[in-house]
Amino acid sequence: MTELEYIELETQQQADAAVIWLHGLGADGSDFVPVAEELRLPPALRIRFVFPHAPVRPISINQGYRMRGWYDITSLDVAGRDDADGIISSSRAVARLCDDQVSRGIRHDRIVLAGFSQGGAIALHCGLRWPHRLAGIMALSCYLPRAGSLESEAADANRNTPVFMAHGLVDSVVAIEFGRQARQQLEQQGYPLKWRDYPMGHGVCPDEIADIRSWLIELLD
Repeated sequence: MTELEYIELETQQQADAAVIWLHGLGADGSDFVPVAEELRLPPALRIRFVFPHAPVRPISINQGYRMRGWYDITSLDVAGRDDADGIISSSRAVARLCDDQVSRGIRHDRIVLAGFSQGGAIALHCGLRWPHRLAGIMALSCYLPRAGSLESEAADANRNTPVFMAHGLVDSVVAIEFGRQARQQLEQQGYPLKWRDYPMGHGVCPDEIADIRSWLIELLD
């Protein structure tokens, strides 16, 4: 995979923290820029938001139509058959974005990996295996990809990294049962996880944005 292009939103000069936020299938990096702006985080946090664009690839469930996606999907049971090669490739590309932030002066433990839907799945996959301690992992309306390999591949550095998961109670794209399964597995493996659910579908809502704001302030203040 080539290096990812991205949109960057700098809240203050000389940022000392970064949130790398991954979009869902068929969207692009611009999708969550308005949400980040709506968070209205305190300027003192000095956060740099990075919104990468997933590569364009054929998506099997959409008759091979080419769109931005972090990996292929072959079944309506989104957690049933993982595109392992695509997930691993995208995770490595996101890891290089983390390395880039470090080269620009952001410590590993001031980086948050965040994502929605497919992007949330990649945030979990990459973050839980990342060999350096992260500030946190935020996974919205998603599931745990390659769940069977996590226990053997998880990085000790992120065993205690805070995880924020949120899901819509009536999500018709990624059923909440998949999110709850991910929550259960992560809690069983001892990850410090905060879970929230909301009366919404596959999207975000004002209460969720408020909870994300509180979590980020607690994490990065």
